[in-house]
Amino acid sequence: MEEPEKIPKPAPRRIFHERQRITGLPLYFEGYLSIRHSSCQEFKVYWTELRGTMLFFYNDKKAPTYSQKLDISALISVTSIHPDENGFAQFILILSNEELELKAEDCELGKEWKGFILTVTKMSVPLHESLSPGQFMRMHEVLEKEKKRRITLNDCSSASLNEESPPSRNYSSTLTSMPACFYAVSRQEAIEMLEKNPSCGNLILRPGSNSKNYAITVRQVLDAPFIKHYRVMTKEASFVVELERQVTLMSLHDVINYFVTQTRGNLKPFVMPTHDNMLQRAQRFEGVPTSEQVPIKTEQETIHSPGERPLVAPVPNQIVPLSQECTAPASRASRATKEFHRREMKKRMRKRQEGLEKA
Repeated sequence: MEEPEKIPKPAPRRIFHERQRITGLPLYFEGYLSIRHSSCQEFKVYWTELRGTMLFFYNDKKAPTYSQKLDISALISVTSIHPDENGFAQFILILSNEELELKAEDCELGKEWKGFILTVTKMSVPLHESLSPGQFMRMHEVLEKEKKRRITLNDCSSASLNEESPPSRNYSSTLTSMPACFYAVSRQEAIEMLEKNPSCGNLILRPGSNSKNYAITVRQVLDAPFIKHYRVMTKEASFVVELERQVTLMSLHDVINYFVTQTRGNLKPFVMPTHDNMLQRAQRFEGVPTSEQVPIKTEQETIHSPGERPLVAPVPNQIVPLSQECTAPASRASRATKEFHRREMKKRMRKRQEGLEKA
């Protein structure tokens, strides 16, 4: 009796390409993991791949197709790693809809898995983890790859939206993604808005000197009102605030929150009534020129035109909360305002009296 022909197993290179084709995602990390869902009682061993923000589980290291997958993009947290009774490194992924228990062969592998998972889901390398320089370097490389992948994904989504949706939807989706304090205005217009509407807030996000970058204009009152401008540079998938010590943040919303929190709420986003706000922001996408061509001087600083040296003194090393400043100048300003009103009242009464005498 003839033995049945053995089906040849695919070569490793073919397996890699087949998995790449099926998943459509870049491979960041792989290895054996034991997993247990919250609905199961026992752990099961899988060859596991981290691709993008997905975990793919294979019954065998050479299986071309996965048996199950898990989206970890909405990861809330990862527990600390602790050894079980057999010396395996155990930790838990806490997701919005379930908890997944994982076991790696040892603590070193467990730390690597945790580090790579946090890198792609939180978009930052977990520096607090005790990892080797080589491991940190690989995680930084994965982070850069994931940033580029997301930029490409967003560009493709935007392109398909432009092709399939009417212009009004494009405007709406773009506008709602911007902070409420964004206005398509020049530097001088931003200053005038802050001066004329102090009750609406004192921080405006506006277009920068070119179409890729942004700027923040703030108005504060100490012994006298003063204006300051900060450049916000677009860098790959992040934004860099040009202080003396640069601050890198992941979104424009994070930039605004940074200014608010660093000043303990003394800087407040400038928000006009909804109709005016949306109209101003829509103008940016309808071709209204916003480039800043004329240098503007204020009492406190000189802002240079594009191409010159960026913001110079007196821009501080960091944003100083107003609560840390001396309150005496503010009280002097208040007394000066009251004195001004008293003089104005006297002038009005004098004119009224002169009018009665002539009558």
